[in-house]
Amino acid sequence: MRSAHDLVREARSRIVELPLPEAATWRPDGVLVVDVREPAEYAAGHVPGAVNLPRGVLEFKLEAAPEWAKRQRPVLLYCQTSNCAALAALSLLQMGYTTVRSIAGGFDDWVAAGLPVEKPALSAPR
Repeated sequence: MRSAHDLVREARSRIVELPLPEAATWRPDGVLVVDVREPAEYAAGHVPGAVNLPRGVLEFKLEAAPEWAKRQRPVLLYCQTSNCAALAALSLLQMGYTTVRSIAGGFDDWVAAGLPVEKPALSAPR
């Protein structure tokens, strides 16, 4: 029987994980940056320009949106620590997406490196 860690290890052997310095500058034309964490995590702070497509609905949401469903479009994925993003990257490769990358170390390492974080503006009380 395989564990979740076995699945992540297998995914990592089949995908491309970008180290932080490269991930921070990897922006080919039309890249879709995807945060696969839950909405509350995304709302607390995310990579600038990222869209939130949680891991549980990622494949369905991508296929439902014509602007995201182009399988030749470059996709950069991340999660908190990079485990879920690795699984998501493998899933997208299996769906036929051709240029999929994952951020090694995830959002935790992104923040620790002092890279920019976008947070939604707070509404003024009424």
